[in-house]
Amino acid sequence: MNESSRQPNDASPVLSPEDQARVDRVIQTGVNATEKKPFKPILLVILLVLVVTGFSLLSQVLARMAGVY
Repeated sequence: MNESSRQPNDASPVLSPEDQARVDRVIQTGVNATEKKPFKPILLVILLVLVVTGFSLLSQVLARMAGVY
């Protein structure tokens, strides 16, 4: 089958071997194939405590400035 007789719905590949190799490499690696640092839940807990404490102190300061206490 030559290029001129190929039907539009033909499933045979039309990529060059170099392009097909690139496509195959991308398919093999996947989208999320990057190395990631390990998850550290204790760091998340510390950050949460700091944020909640900071907002609590800010609300106390705003309440005192507004004359609520």
